[in-house]
Amino acid sequence: MTLPVADRSSNKPEQIVHAAEVLGRSPQRIAVFTAIYRGGKQVKTVSELVQATKLTRQRVLDLGRGLANNELVVQTDKDGETAYRKVLFFTQQRDKILHVAGNKAAQDKIPTKRNPQGAAQKVTLKADFRVPKKRVAAKHITIDDIQSFSEVRRITEYPDEYTKIYETKFKNGVAAILGEKDRFKDWGGELNDLSSTKVKIAGKRQRAAFAFKGPGTKGKLTPGKMGKNGDQIQRLFRCPADVFIVQYWREVEDNVYEQMMQFAQLKSYFENRTIWHGVIDGDDSNRLMLAYQSKFPGVVIK
Repeated sequence: MTLPVADRSSNKPEQIVHAAEVLGRSPQRIAVFTAIYRGGKQVKTVSELVQATKLTRQRVLDLGRGLANNELVVQTDKDGETAYRKVLFFTQQRDKILHVAGNKAAQDKIPTKRNPQGAAQKVTLKADFRVPKKRVAAKHITIDDIQSFSEVRRITEYPDEYTKIYETKFKNGVAAILGEKDRFKDWGGELNDLSSTKVKIAGKRQRAAFAFKGPGTKGKLTPGKMGKNGDQIQRLFRCPADVFIVQYWREVEDNVYEQMMQFAQLKSYFENRTIWHGVIDGDDSNRLMLAYQSKFPGVVIK
């Protein structure tokens, strides 16, 4: 279970903007969030939310999972079914969050650490931040270093062509390999596309966060092609994880590796722990699909 941040009050503006970005312009997402935070009940079951929103049970589960993954609610159990618990901070800030959700101009007026002057002043700075090497334990890994994908090591030759595979299909294949039985659905604002505690590295299970990019993205992958604002790698490293993986169906530019390394170093330094990071490019994506063909039904690799 993802635990919510303990002290949100000291980070109030950032939390409001984060919540507004997660909700975005989606009427269904907003409806589920509103239903959870309406009234005095602290915990509401999926059945109660289905009745309140008129959405299907599976849709409520998908949207509720997204809210929980982004720490807007706490997923729990009640009366034998999935339920969602309110977070006190978002209960107090509900109306303001709903007011600025989907309104980028309104969000920009909120002073945050990223935007200290709100809409009054926007300055872009390029900083060269160096940390002591002795305090950094950021380790680059390849797909061969992930023991959960050990079968890939027997695939020593790369197929001739990259395989166009929808990111959802590839994500579901990875989830199946890891033994994750839940369904994962993409929606705007999520910090990651798949999170798992079943990734084994260095002989131990680690918390991992994945970002997948499918054939909707063209050409070599660059940071600018990752997310609407080119900040997907940054958002990925905000996840409470130890392992960070970006997957793309074809070539990946060096600046993706470089940016991941920098965020891994900073996270390792400030959190004083080991951080693993890596990329699964088109060649390694093919190797993974060949090694676990049953997990990627209907995929033809040339």
